[in-house]
Amino acid sequence: MSVILSRMVRNALTMMLGTFASRILGLAREIITAALFGASRSLDAFYIAYTLANLARQLLAEGALSAAFVPVFAQVLEKDGCERAENLARQASSVLLFLCAVVVVLGYLMSPLLVSLMAPGFDVEKTNLAVSLTRWMFPYLMMVSMAALAMGVLNSMGRFFVPAVAPAMANVAYITIVLLFASRSGVSCLVWAVLLGGVLQMGVQLLAVSREGVSLLPAIPKKGDPELGRMMLLFLPYAAGLSLNQINPIISRVLGSFLQDGAISVLNYANRVIQLPLGLVVIAISQAVLPELSRCMLEGDRVFSETVRDSVRFALFAILPITVAACMVSGPVIHVLFYRGAFGEWAWNATSLAMSMYALGLPGMACSTVIMRALYAKGLPRAAVAVTLSSVVSNLVISVLLLRPMGFSGLALATSIAFTLSSFVGLYLLGRKTTHRIGLFDMSWIVKNMVALSALAVVLYGFSVLYPYPQGGSMAWRSLWILFAAILGGVSYIGGAAVMGSGELHWIKEAVVSRKRKDKKCDESNR
Repeated sequence: MSVILSRMVRNALTMMLGTFASRILGLAREIITAALFGASRSLDAFYIAYTLANLARQLLAEGALSAAFVPVFAQVLEKDGCERAENLARQASSVLLFLCAVVVVLGYLMSPLLVSLMAPGFDVEKTNLAVSLTRWMFPYLMMVSMAALAMGVLNSMGRFFVPAVAPAMANVAYITIVLLFASRSGVSCLVWAVLLGGVLQMGVQLLAVSREGVSLLPAIPKKGDPELGRMMLLFLPYAAGLSLNQINPIISRVLGSFLQDGAISVLNYANRVIQLPLGLVVIAISQAVLPELSRCMLEGDRVFSETVRDSVRFALFAILPITVAACMVSGPVIHVLFYRGAFGEWAWNATSLAMSMYALGLPGMACSTVIMRALYAKGLPRAAVAVTLSSVVSNLVISVLLLRPMGFSGLALATSIAFTLSSFVGLYLLGRKTTHRIGLFDMSWIVKNMVALSALAVVLYGFSVLYPYPQGGSMAWRSLWILFAAILGGVSYIGGAAVMGSGELHWIKEAVVSRKRKDKKCDESNR
């Protein structure tokens, strides 16, 4: 097991641990929102406003910034040291804040147009509410942009836990504000909850960066700085490509606005549940692998290709059992999480179906996300744009085809198919730019994973037949049923993988052992 792979797996596990707390709190906020607002007209308007603000955030802060900044910053840190890297980060913060300020102003002025494009099926009252909420929401971009810059610095310096748990601060703020003010302020309190969460998410990461001895105070950008110039050259095409990627959620919301009231909310609830495994596994691995792939570029094509292969395999090893389990027990999961208050039986059945459709896309999302990080590290913006474009085009075509026969579930399924197709496109384009064959899949790896997944499916099916989900039982008993199903499924999958001699299990063991050795050395040196 190489040092690079060991470090990547260890960092990914650290990210998963921190992300777990954030995602659990994220589910808690959706449970509370569902209980207080259900699947309603006002909540549809809020989600349109939140989506618009999130589109800007994902495009500038967590999208193009991460893709352009982290590879350059990690290489500068490796070659030239911390002082030079800090200077680059301070210049980047100036550019980022200027771009964010421009977007916030334009977003405020263009809110009516943006809402009409996002939700053409809304009536006048619903549209006016969405416009008002959107204008209040846009300053959120400034806060999360600085948080994303701090996250890039911390990840490049091998610090992953704080960026992973920082969103938990946002969720704690959201939950607190909603519980205190929802009855008096209605849906408008959700906006203030999001804004306060952004402040906390930014603050905790800036504090962590300062403890590493790095300042992110804005510095005047130097026109002749070659690394800043390289970053900006990468930023613009990545921003263009990621702006295309943001069309995918827009497609679902635009088409969903023509369906029955609550359709957009149902898709959002299902998507939030899927975000737990997606963030816990896929995003954690992709964030851990980007700095490693960037450094691998200095070591040659063979090391780079092998790291890409192992990263994708590790992501699939972690996400495939979740995919199978999510499709098999989506009904009980949604029932436990949301079935209360204003969230009725129609919302339960609809959200369960949408969750199953989204779950089918998790393997494709895992492959696509890691491969896109490889394209970023290799500096291939055109290939990254092509992958994104393939996802958008396929999503649009399939969504239109499935809208009438399947309704909102067709929109969820179209998203899953689109991500799967784009992962194959990305793998093909990346393979053309590497001299060493990636060799992602072989028959031995496929057989080992199929056996492990079959063991999981058989055990889960047998458990659900012998002990059906207690729909009318207490909350504690229903939660225990989910817990037992998760434990049985996990044990059967790991057991099957162990019997088949899965390499990924060995990687996890080695990463944990190396971490303990590192901690032991630190303790001895402190003595």
